[in-house]
Amino acid sequence: RMAAAPPSYCFVAFPPCSKDGLVVFGKNSARPRDEVQEVVYFAAATHDPGSKVECTYIEIEQVPKTHAVVLSRPSWLWGAEMGANEHGVCVANEAIVTREPASESEALLGMDLVRLGLERGATAKEALDVIVALLEEHGQGGNYYEDGSSCHTFQSAFLIVDRNEAWILETSGKYWAAEKITEGVKCICNQLSLTTKIDAEHPDLRNYVKSQGWWNGDSDFNFSEVFSLADDHIACCSGTESLEKQGGKVAAVNLLTVCRQWLLIACCRSLALLAGSSLQNAGHFFVLCLKGRKAVFPCTCQYLLSASQELRSIFKPFIFVDDVKLVPKVQSPSFGNDDPAKKIPRFQEKPDRRHELYKAHEWARSLLENDQDKGQKLMKIMLDLEKQGLEAMEDILSRTEILDPAEVVDLFYDCVDTELKFFK
Repeated sequence: RMAAAPPSYCFVAFPPCSKDGLVVFGKNSARPRDEVQEVVYFAAATHDPGSKVECTYIEIEQVPKTHAVVLSRPSWLWGAEMGANEHGVCVANEAIVTREPASESEALLGMDLVRLGLERGATAKEALDVIVALLEEHGQGGNYYEDGSSCHTFQSAFLIVDRNEAWILETSGKYWAAEKITEGVKCICNQLSLTTKIDAEHPDLRNYVKSQGWWNGDSDFNFSEVFSLADDHIACCSGTESLEKQGGKVAAVNLLTVCRQWLLIACCRSLALLAGSSLQNAGHFFVLCLKGRKAVFPCTCQYLLSASQELRSIFKPFIFVDDVKLVPKVQSPSFGNDDPAKKIPRFQEKPDRRHELYKAHEWARSLLENDQDKGQKLMKIMLDLEKQGLEAMEDILSRTEILDPAEVVDLFYDCVDTELKFFK
C-alpha cells in the first residue's frame, strides 16, 4: 500500500456564508517536524525572451511577465504550499494519494505548480489553466520532502481562489478534473473530493480511465470513486460544518479559531498516520480575506503564520502594495549552488535553515514545556496582539475609500518585529 498523504486542510468561504461580502480562504498543513517554513515575497518582474526558470528539480521556459507573489513554503524548495498574488488570486496545494502511483522521476512538484499558477495567472481560472498546461507539458514527480534516505511522492490537489470564484483541481499524473465554486463553503484535504460535478477536465480523461478498466462508461463518472484507493474514499474534512455554523459571519477572527481547531485534529491524525516515522504534524497557515466582487482598492489582505510553530505563533497581516518591505527575519539563509537540495544526489546533508523568528519560536516551545505558567501568559499576550491586529485589518477591509499604500507598506515587517520583541 502507498504511504498516506500527510493530513492538511484548506477551505474557502463565499457570501452568503462570509461576513461583509468577503471571500475568505485558508489552509493548514502537516510537514516534517524539523522542516523550517518561511514567508517570502517576490515583486512583479519582466523576463527576457527565451529565459528559463529553475524550479525545485527541473528548469522550464519563463514567461515574459510574472506577478508579485507572497508565499508560505518549506525553505528548501522553489515552490510553495500556499500563496497569493497581487491580483487577489490565492492557491493552496494538497498532497494526495490515488490508485495511480505518483512518479519518483523529478518533474514539477505540486508546490512548484502553486507558485507558477500565482506568478502567471491574474484570475483563478487563468491560474488553473497555467497549472494544467504545465502539468501536461512537464508532468509532476519527485521527492516531497528533504529526505535523502527515501523518496516520498504524491499526486496533487489544489484550491484556487479569486474575488469571484474558486476552482477545486484534482490530479493524477497528467490527468485532472476541476469543479467551479461561487458560493457557500468548501473544504478539501489530502483525499479526493470531486464526484460527478465536474466543470472542466483533461480532454482524454474518460478515455484513459476506460483503457485502465477503472470505469466502464455506463455509470455516472465519479472522479473520486474512479481514482481513489478502495479504502480511501471517505469524508475528510469537518471544517465545512464548522464554517457553515457561523451563519454568514465567517471573518478573520472567528476563522482563526476554526483553523486552530483543525490543527489539533490534524495533529491527532498525523500522530496516528505517522507513528514510528520521523514525521509529525508541523502545520502552518496562510489565511486571507479578499474584498468581494466590487473591490475598492487594489490590495489583498493576508494573515500569515510565518513559521512552523503554529501553536506558539500568531497570524500577521500582509497587504500587497508597491515597494513592500522585505522581512529577512522570516526568510531562511540561502546556500546557492552549494545547497544539498540542488546537488545530485540530493539531500545528502541538512544545512541549518532556521531563520530568526523560527529560533524565537523554538525558545517559546522550550518555555511552554519548562514553565507552563510563563508560557501561557506569553501566549495570552501574543493572542491578544493577534486579535487587535486582525480587528484593525477588518476595519481597513470595510472602508470605502482608496487605501493609502504608505499606511501599510511596512505592515508585515512591523508585525514580525513586534512578535520578536515579545519573545525577547
